[in-house]
Amino acid sequence: MGLLLALFSTDTAFSQTLTEKAKESGCVSKPEFVSGSGNMYKCATRSGASSYFNVPGATGGAGAASSGSAARSAKGSTPSGFPRVDPDTQKGRDDVRRKVLSDELATEEKLLAESRALYADGAPAPLPEEKADTEKYRARITRLRQNVSVHEKNVEALKKELAAVK
Repeated sequence: MGLLLALFSTDTAFSQTLTEKAKESGCVSKPEFVSGSGNMYKCATRSGASSYFNVPGATGGAGAASSGSAARSAKGSTPSGFPRVDPDTQKGRDDVRRKVLSDELATEEKLLAESRALYADGAPAPLPEEKADTEKYRARITRLRQNVSVHEKNVEALKKELAAVK
């Protein structure tokens, strides 16, 4: 009786883990065991793409019913039939990505410089219609400060992306 209870609780724990993994991966179909891959499963996502994930402690087949987590995080073998990109093609893609990010960074830095000039360290000259209405002036200063902040964040994010490109 104790052995049966232990077996049942292990199967339930595995099922919950598989279900949780499937939910994390955004599965919309029942996960399928990928044969010859140890404990790898795959399922379809909303976008129609396949999501591959590992379920620790799973041996595949029998208990496999539902799960989902990214296989990219798992080091080791890639499932057979998984699309591969040759190194020259990938290098070309990385070069294009680097170029696009560099162009975007240059544009954002230019926009940041312009925004800072308009903001004038928080004391831009009031426009004629703002001289009579201080609330309009304060609203414009707030908008200018927000523009500077947005461009600063964009520059920071682009620099971070560029640093991550191989």
